[in-house]
Amino acid sequence: MNKKIGILGMGSYVPEKVLTNADLEKMVDTSDEWITTRTGIKERHIAAPDEFTSDLAVAAARRAIADGNINKDDISLIIVGTATGDYLFPSTACLVQNKLGIKEAVGFDVSAACSGFIYGVEIARQFILTGKYKKALVIGAEKLSSITDYTDRNICVLLGDGAGACVLGEKHDNAYILDSYMRVDGSCGSLLKLPAGGSAMPASHKTVDDHLHYMKMEGRDVFKRAVQVMCDSSLTVLDNCGLTADDINWFIPHQANIRIIKAIAKRLKISMDRVYTNVDRFGNMSAASIPVALDEAVKNGIMKKGDRVLLVAFGAGFTWGSIILQL
Repeated sequence: MNKKIGILGMGSYVPEKVLTNADLEKMVDTSDEWITTRTGIKERHIAAPDEFTSDLAVAAARRAIADGNINKDDISLIIVGTATGDYLFPSTACLVQNKLGIKEAVGFDVSAACSGFIYGVEIARQFILTGKYKKALVIGAEKLSSITDYTDRNICVLLGDGAGACVLGEKHDNAYILDSYMRVDGSCGSLLKLPAGGSAMPASHKTVDDHLHYMKMEGRDVFKRAVQVMCDSSLTVLDNCGLTADDINWFIPHQANIRIIKAIAKRLKISMDRVYTNVDRFGNMSAASIPVALDEAVKNGIMKKGDRVLLVAFGAGFTWGSIILQL
């Protein structure tokens, strides 16, 4: 009999500080009406200067471990999906391992931008299926405020900080991951990127002066591509499971922009009352968006045992992926 791999515990964390649209009106040429109409975002959480991505990840991880009543020493694999690690190296997973005091574990980061949590979950699932590891801690964590240009009104209104985590392991009931689907298309990489800081453009006075250590995005092109591939990804994983959109109780797309979310739901013919969104309160948290939304929905009793949930994400690279999860 094939193993069933599912979520044993979930947790999430967002920083205390809230940055509202009214706050942004004082910083750049924008308005609450402009931001709300184009993005659906009202506020986002921003980490403190001395609060790093690893700190957000650890806070979410502790809640996931407690939620599943898991002995942390039973965790043998740690995967962190992030585009804003504390450092280029060491990996954030190494920092998380040390801060949590998990002694016997292997760990690494996944660089798939907003798709990082989806990628991390599927990588962990495959490792557990082989029997190599028994329990895996998967985290999506971002401090996007650290790469946000708060003079760029088109980008700074979108982004927030936070982390979501889950512990995966073998399940002996019907609460498990049915299937996943992942893809990349590197030909579009220039449309959404952090130009400087890597080997292609090392840090210099010029890169700092030119604001090249901040995220850059061609919004219109990204919007179109995001809708297309998240729809395709959703339909593919549904088909792989022999399901249709009507068989899904809940849909959690990457929380990037309410117009993207509505466009995808319309194409998939999923009514918005089956789409879980929190983009209005948290903005785009990249790899943290989906796990935070899933944890929030389950903890608030919105999603219940037995529900089928379709998760789909899209990020820089371009990367995208989808998962069907039965709670």
